[in-house]
Amino acid sequence: MQWLSKCIYCQHKLYQLNDGMVKCSACKRKYSPKRINKILTLIDCFCENENALQTSKRLELSYVSIHEYYDIFRLHCAQICEDEYETRRDISCEYEEYFYLEQSKQNDKSAIFDAHNFLTFDYEDHIYTVVMPTLQRYKQQFIDDNLEEVYNNEFNKFKRLSRIIKVSKRFNNIVNFWEYFEQFILNYKGISAENFPRYLKEAEFKFNHSISVQKALLQKQYFKNL
Repeated sequence: MQWLSKCIYCQHKLYQLNDGMVKCSACKRKYSPKRINKILTLIDCFCENENALQTSKRLELSYVSIHEYYDIFRLHCAQICEDEYETRRDISCEYEEYFYLEQSKQNDKSAIFDAHNFLTFDYEDHIYTVVMPTLQRYKQQFIDDNLEEVYNNEFNKFKRLSRIIKVSKRFNNIVNFWEYFEQFILNYKGISAENFPRYLKEAEFKFNHSISVQKALLQKQYFKNL
């Protein structure tokens, strides 16, 4: 646990109350240091890529509770990414389209509609991602029209094209992010299309910042929203 010597909200001096709470001498906020320390510890675990199950076991806390905190952190990661994009949107950038399909599904023709497509932008070595619409809603229509094989062939062409892009731009920051993402996402199993954008933004946030910066940004974002 971390020792609180300054107010988490305004960085001014804290003083101890008789009930175990602390109060800020400047902003007058009163809160439980135990609760704040728990949140700071969980932010550390999240930024250091310790998953919710590992954290719950090590800290002997509820997995459900840790998972809920982690989901909140991912939402904050996404907001930080959007805020950073707003400061860079007028900078010239490079971008490429990419797809992700779980390795276990790559040989299953019926799984092609489960692929996640996203655009990857590079704003002067700062990555920004945009998830493309899912093709899942078109799956039955393709099957009914006997076009599943046609689409599968086109999808395989796209996969080959992606590999060509990787080879020709080996040291491109976009490719570096793709490779980072492919390793990052292995920590999670069976991510739904609904939840995929959160994990993609988590990867974007972590790729763009060192662990120490991640912690500082998440702490600031989390406590300013309380």
